[in-house]
Amino acid sequence: EVQLVESGGALVQAGGSLRLSCAASGVTLDDYAIGWFRQAPGKEREGVSCFRGTDGSSHYADSVKGRFTISTDNVKNTVYLLMNSLKPEDTAVYYCAAALDGLVPRGVGAPADYDYWGQGTQVTVSL
Repeated sequence: EVQLVESGGALVQAGGSLRLSCAASGVTLDDYAIGWFRQAPGKEREGVSCFRGTDGSSHYADSVKGRFTISTDNVKNTVYLLMNSLKPEDTAVYYCAAALDGLVPRGVGAPADYDYWGQGTQVTVSL
């Protein structure tokens, strides 16, 4: 059974940093794409970043490039999202998701490309 558990969300001031964690079980990171998505109230869920296990590549949405970094710890089977220079518009519920790497098109992919989802963690960025 695949389980994804996010943690690390918090209230932070603009310009601050947070590190989100996605603890994965039932998946082998080498075979999967692990994506981070976010959804703000009244908006569609959007892709933020993705780590491709088959080639170790990382992908980012234009809105977060240069500010967010995705990384993995294969021993802990955990994927992290380090978020720097946070802006109020980064406020959202952040979700991690998993899919076999070959099933996700280039880049971060779309929510429909992913099969497994965590419960989400709230990130709130205040002025």
